[in-house]
Amino acid sequence: MNNEIQNSLEIISEGEQKKQWNPWLSMWTKPRETMRDIINNRPQKYIHILAVIYGIFSSLDKAYLKNMGDEWSLWNILLIAVIGGSIGGILYVYINASLLKLTGGWIGGKGSAEEIRAAIVWGSVPYFLVSLLWIPEIILFGEETFSSSTPIIDSSFFLASFMGITGLIEFIGSMWGIIVGLKCLGEVQGFSAWKALGNQVLAGLIIIVPIIFIVIVFAVGAAIF
Repeated sequence: MNNEIQNSLEIISEGEQKKQWNPWLSMWTKPRETMRDIINNRPQKYIHILAVIYGIFSSLDKAYLKNMGDEWSLWNILLIAVIGGSIGGILYVYINASLLKLTGGWIGGKGSAEEIRAAIVWGSVPYFLVSLLWIPEIILFGEETFSSSTPIIDSSFFLASFMGITGLIEFIGSMWGIIVGLKCLGEVQGFSAWKALGNQVLAGLIIIVPIIFIVIVFAVGAAIF
């Protein structure tokens, strides 16, 4: 009887180990388990495609925040986002993964660069999904999507309401995406989410500190000479 129970438990355990998660759904509520499944089964799958998508959406976000529609046409903005964002997304993923691996090693972190790249892109699943709202926004708002002046949106209760609702959804999704991303990074490096955040800060300082130093040197040199 005991042997039968033990065999049943082993079968259940093996089934759980073989279970593959759907990252587009499970990443929202079980990021660590989903990330571990990805690392165990398909760490390289879709990495470059997701990096490109990340770069495009990120470029659209920057265009919106900078009101680029005041100076550029909608088609120019979209073209820049697709071309520049695609290249920038891949560079960001590879450079960020290298830095996180370096700084993570300083604080006892594990994980290869390949695994960290997977954590960066798959940890962005909530961001990807809420960013799909760019599609109806661009269709409905047109040129005003990226402009500081929005007379057509302001004159329409429907458009103004839709913009407010989508903005709220994007904000909530992006905030949750940060948490999910930290949990994914923590999973591959053996960290808690908080320690993963600390690693992100360290990686950022590697870039920021030299830039600040160079700026100070040039400022002092200009003042002297």
